[in-house]
Amino acid sequence: MRVNADGIAIEVEDFGPPDGPAVVLIMGLGMQLVAWPDAFVGALAGAGFRVVRFDNRDIGLSQKFDSLGVPNVMWEGLKYRFGLPVHTPYTIADMAADTLGVMDALRIRCAHIVGASMGGMIAQRVAIAAPERVMSLTSIMSSSGARYLPAPKPHVVQALLSRPADRSETAIVRHYIQLFRVIGSPGFPMDEDELRRRVLVAIRRNVHPQGTIRQLTAVAADTRRADELPRIKAPTLVLHGRDDPLVPVACGQDTARRIRGAKYHVIPGMGHDLAPGVVEHLLEHLVPHLQAAQTT
Repeated sequence: MRVNADGIAIEVEDFGPPDGPAVVLIMGLGMQLVAWPDAFVGALAGAGFRVVRFDNRDIGLSQKFDSLGVPNVMWEGLKYRFGLPVHTPYTIADMAADTLGVMDALRIRCAHIVGASMGGMIAQRVAIAAPERVMSLTSIMSSSGARYLPAPKPHVVQALLSRPADRSETAIVRHYIQLFRVIGSPGFPMDEDELRRRVLVAIRRNVHPQGTIRQLTAVAADTRRADELPRIKAPTLVLHGRDDPLVPVACGQDTARRIRGAKYHVIPGMGHDLAPGVVEHLLEHLVPHLQAAQTT
């Protein structure tokens, strides 16, 4: 269903008991709500939580922002590298406001906020901006955004910024399979059929690379978040893959270091995906974290 999130049309799915404690899932760069595996969502709903997942602005079935133009990602990346301000059509803080707008539309006063990758950055911004609405924060395979942190290796950046050979479904599927093979979990290799199924579900739902570029510049422009993380008071869990080639493990470590009392767990063999096997390890830490936050 689509909701009006403070003037932005956002596609939302709602699972589990409607009177259960709410868990709001925020997905990463260019990824749709379907990137949260059904097994992950189902396990949280089965534990008694109301689980909300949604398409971020500019992606999936949510409102697009094509009228704002497409940034020159190479030029903005060069500016970022030299410490110059990055121009972005909208910000991570704007996307955090979208999250709060979704909560308002669903009449959720307070929720556990869980974000993956860019979604973790958005989740951090929600916890900074509206602490009274955050029961707990979980940041998965994400980063504080501090400038000195290690960057992905060049071949990973190349895979992320590459484009399909053409607009055919075959070319798009091949492109995303190749990308996920580069950034995926070496300790939990995804079955070829399952990976292809996930890619097909996503691209048959929506493909919008222009939105991904705008989101990417929003990530690059959010350079002050690291210094604001000590303001977060919510019980915080940081989960990261030891073998993440896109957001190196030091990024998760730095996030946890900056948030007082944060719990930090590294998952061996996990890369930058939510593969079967990875999901179970995440849930081992996440469910107890959510349950403990209910009693504080």
